[in-house]
Amino acid sequence: MVREAEKVAANIHRTFFCRPDGHPEAQRRGGKATPSPPVQDWEPEDLIEVWTLREDDMKRVRNKFGATRLGFALLLKFFEVEARFPESAQEVPIAAVEYVAQQVKVPAEAWADYDWQSKAIQRHRGEIRAAYGFRANTEEDQDRLAAWLATELCPVELSRDRLAAAVVARCRNDHIEPPAPGQVRRLVGRAVTDFEAQFCRRRLERISHATRSRLEDLVVGSGGETGEGAAGAGSVAGGGRSHFAELKTDPGAPGLESLLAEVHKLQRVRWLELPADLFADVSEKLVDAWRARASKEYPANLERMTPARRLTLLATLCHVRQTEITDSLVDLFIQLVLKINTRAERKVDKELNAELKKIRGKEGMLLRVAEAALSEPSGTVRRVIYPVVGGEKTLKALAAEAAANEARYKARVRTVLRSSYSAHWRRMLSPLLGSLEWKCNNTAYRPVMDAIDLLKRYLEQPLKQNARLGNPSRAPA
Repeated sequence: MVREAEKVAANIHRTFFCRPDGHPEAQRRGGKATPSPPVQDWEPEDLIEVWTLREDDMKRVRNKFGATRLGFALLLKFFEVEARFPESAQEVPIAAVEYVAQQVKVPAEAWADYDWQSKAIQRHRGEIRAAYGFRANTEEDQDRLAAWLATELCPVELSRDRLAAAVVARCRNDHIEPPAPGQVRRLVGRAVTDFEAQFCRRRLERISHATRSRLEDLVVGSGGETGEGAAGAGSVAGGGRSHFAELKTDPGAPGLESLLAEVHKLQRVRWLELPADLFADVSEKLVDAWRARASKEYPANLERMTPARRLTLLATLCHVRQTEITDSLVDLFIQLVLKINTRAERKVDKELNAELKKIRGKEGMLLRVAEAALSEPSGTVRRVIYPVVGGEKTLKALAAEAAANEARYKARVRTVLRSSYSAHWRRMLSPLLGSLEWKCNNTAYRPVMDAIDLLKRYLEQPLKQNARLGNPSRAPA
């Protein structure tokens, strides 16, 4: 049903701006209708093409005179263009009034004398409908249109303007005179209300009583949970009002506390135990719209709503936020890993810069050392080499700089990383691994998945001094 409704919604724009083959103007042109220009854009060519009275039209106005003759002709051509009657005289373009007045040989000023409340205009409308094969809409037609909107379009189309356009297009296709714009707006409002009531009722039927109670606690702020599941959720349960506000917030700057806060929110949402198929039969656009609506509400406003509407809004917010929080949790984890590594590299760089003194002119110094060694091959280093390099201190600095190679740098970074993780960042691993489900179909990363499984098994056990977890068989039992 959702796919069919989406196809209907996708055609609303085309249907609204292009006349269907059943439209009077399309029938006049052999089934090929074109959209009528806006009121202010009528060019002479458009007036001639659309507002010219043909032979059949002239026969219908032949027995009418004065303002009645001009009024009937204008209603006739307006209905041919719009498949409806104008609500007032001002809705008919002035250029069209003047052009049609010339054809029926009645002064254009007579249009202002046309009586919109007389029985004559009712007869004119009936005659025009019959000429184009249309009929007036009835209450049964409006009820049927409202039911059609609520069933087919409201689940996939959220714009009331487009829903109103769909009503007009449907009436044209069915050769029914559309209701007045005000009636169309009220009809759309009734359809939206009926759909939302049905939508909330169906969501409520899928939510268990336990989940309903937990959702209510988000608003009323009961301060804790009782009954089944309370023991397992004790660490994530809190004041309902504060958590409802917290649930709508985005994560802060990357840090251990912000990551743990996101884990807390994710655990709290999962504890609600929302059904997996809660929104399986509706479009994502509709779910996103209800989520946005729920995020703007205050707890006091939600408390004043009907239970079905309140629970549906809360369930929608929690359903979408569960995915959003999971994504933000992964992003936070990646940012933290980069942050830890960057901090370790900066710390090592600072330490090495403090230890090392840049030695300038190493190439010239090497040349002087070689020349001194060749000139006195039997001499001692202290007597031959030290003088040409500037002393023992300079030679030690040169050796230290050469020793600080890439391998030593990486080893030092790993040491700092391990120290930082063991002292501070290890706190995030347990809640993170417990909150996320790790999957990977790429066999190249199978060792990583095995390492994660190993961490899960021994995560809660304290790390022994000098313990090595590289061999699973040596891990604590």
